[in-house]
Amino acid sequence: MAKAPSPSEAQRKPRLAESVIEALRADIVGGRLALGTQLPTEPGLIERFGVSRTVIREALAELRAAGLVDARQGKGVFVVDDLPGQEMRLSTEEQRSIPKTLEMLEFRVAIETEAAALAAVRRSSAQEYEIRAANEVMADLVAEKAPTSKADFDFHLAIARATNNSYYLSAMQSFGPQAIPRSNLPNLASSRSETYLSQVVEEHGRIADAISGQDPQGARATMREHIEKSQERHRALARNLRKEGG
Repeated sequence: MAKAPSPSEAQRKPRLAESVIEALRADIVGGRLALGTQLPTEPGLIERFGVSRTVIREALAELRAAGLVDARQGKGVFVVDDLPGQEMRLSTEEQRSIPKTLEMLEFRVAIETEAAALAAVRRSSAQEYEIRAANEVMADLVAEKAPTSKADFDFHLAIARATNNSYYLSAMQSFGPQAIPRSNLPNLASSRSETYLSQVVEEHGRIADAISGQDPQGARATMREHIEKSQERHRALARNLRKEGG
């Protein structure tokens, strides 16, 4: 049976992550890491700070939640092109919505991973087209710097429709666009960079590829990864807000 960490060990990990966060934040704000440039690799950061991979990943998740860096699939982590200003500050109502957002994401993992797997098995050619078309609409909106929450939801709704199971479709319809976290956090949504939203489109594309390829395991895994990344970002955001509140 694994030994539970001692109280001192449990307290040490957050302090380590905090020191990494503050050092990288200072590098970014101070211009030592210029806008749009790539951060050192994970092994490089581990060597620099002398901490574990888990600590580095926790620190990067918090920096993503703060709107300072973006992770690009297969490329690494980059400083955002524009640092968030005061407009990124969340209203009291938005801050209160975060626990509900996390509950919604937790429920969506359970529902949508299986919906994606079923869609891979049952989708028609027309439904496959609808899924891809929804993601293309979102890609166009990202390029135009227009709101994307509804298009994002339409992509997930198209997958629910492709299950050919009325209960999955009804569940997604009952959520509405509020299922997309950005719709509940307009100040945070306004700070989301084009790079971040393009990454969401890429994640959608991998889900669509698995569904098109009639690969239920791949569809399930890519959908789970997609929603769990959102969970990670919003958990980190909640931790940041708790720290700011003392």
